[in-house]
Amino acid sequence: MMKAVILCGGEGTRLRPYTYTVPKPMLWLGGRHILEYLVEHLRQSGITDIVLSVGYLKEQIMDHFKDGSEFGVKIEYFVESEPLSTAGAIYPHKDKLNERFLVFMGDHVTNINIDKFLKTHEKTGALATIAAKKHKTSLEYGVIEADKDKVITSFQEKPVINYLLNTGMYVLEPKVFDYIKPKEDFAKNVFPRMLEAGEKLAVHKFSREYWIDIGRVKDYERMRELFSVVDLATELPSALKLQEE
Repeated sequence: MMKAVILCGGEGTRLRPYTYTVPKPMLWLGGRHILEYLVEHLRQSGITDIVLSVGYLKEQIMDHFKDGSEFGVKIEYFVESEPLSTAGAIYPHKDKLNERFLVFMGDHVTNINIDKFLKTHEKTGALATIAAKKHKTSLEYGVIEADKDKVITSFQEKPVINYLLNTGMYVLEPKVFDYIKPKEDFAKNVFPRMLEAGEKLAVHKFSREYWIDIGRVKDYERMRELFSVVDLATELPSALKLQEE
């Protein structure tokens, strides 16, 4: 059975003062803890073998979720005695992750289609597949490009820039541990090292599903207000699309 590892060990410094006494995955959002939404989504997607990697104020998470039976899943814990970063958090437990597994961040809320995510990974034969949210930004000003002689070569009035966001959701093969060192980050260290070594990394692009990063105070306060007035299943996707526009 495939495991999903949820990284919950960070101190959430960007969410202070909310996280002085509460770990960020346990902050309230629409009447539930942030982490509950992800656990429920995994369960509904058929992923019931879950690992929570915990550190900062870990007792609150462990006391609430226990063995996961109340949430319809099986939960075990990787305990960080010190901050280990995203890849470093799972590195000491590589013997327990000897088959393909998922990695999610504990401060995200998403309804990504996990079945399609896994199928992308399977089809590409990659060592790691990164879920990337399609995003666009509309600039408020015209953008000029010029050559070294200060001659303008192009001019775009309020261009729209399309790009892909790394959502911190990964499908990984056990061989990924060959490229992880203690206390390292996936995005900063591991994935660049894999590319340098010629390993295949794939991307799973999605746009219709939502992905919410509750990383900063303004993000949390905005989402807390939104979750209080919309229905998660039917109204939230439309509400988020309107906010992006």
